[in-house]
Amino acid sequence: MMVRTGLVFVGMLSVVGCAAAPPKLPPGQALVSHDTRLAQGDAAAKKAGEGADGADAAGMGVLTPSLHVSTEIAQLCGLPSFKAAPHFGFDSTQLAPEDRDILSAVAKCMSDGPLRGRSLALVGRTDPRGETEYNFGLGEARADSVRRYLRDLGIAPERVAPSSRGELDALGTSEQSWSLDRRVDIATASR
Repeated sequence: MMVRTGLVFVGMLSVVGCAAAPPKLPPGQALVSHDTRLAQGDAAAKKAGEGADGADAAGMGVLTPSLHVSTEIAQLCGLPSFKAAPHFGFDSTQLAPEDRDILSAVAKCMSDGPLRGRSLALVGRTDPRGETEYNFGLGEARADSVRRYLRDLGIAPERVAPSSRGELDALGTSEQSWSLDRRVDIATASR
């Protein structure tokens, strides 16, 4: 019995170790801590409107209440900077008006602009509260709400790939930082 318990414990440690491994990010993107993101968001808010390319001053792309649009997309589409940190409401998949405005600009860019013919990757994320399986489902539902909105704007569903990381990359430890975990990241899909 003792050996069996030890094997189960070792197995659990290996699973936990796998879940805690740093995520693989596209080339040129770095993992940024919540404290750094909050500080960068403050810096971006102070310098909002200074960048002619539409990207925020911190080079983080565009942050709306529920979205984080990559710097590449922000630059290609000339998206405006927002001061809000990205977050969905707790247990919510509802897009805010600012999200819809940015998604409308992204859809136009995908139809008539530099993203014509390109695809997007949507990654839904959650804070660490709740069961892992539930959080994966919630992350997927958040990404799907963005996909449906883009579809309603005329973007073919096969050009938008929703996925979920659930709580895997969540860094929050308080309500303020948990809110940053509740978002959809939008980036161009690999060719």
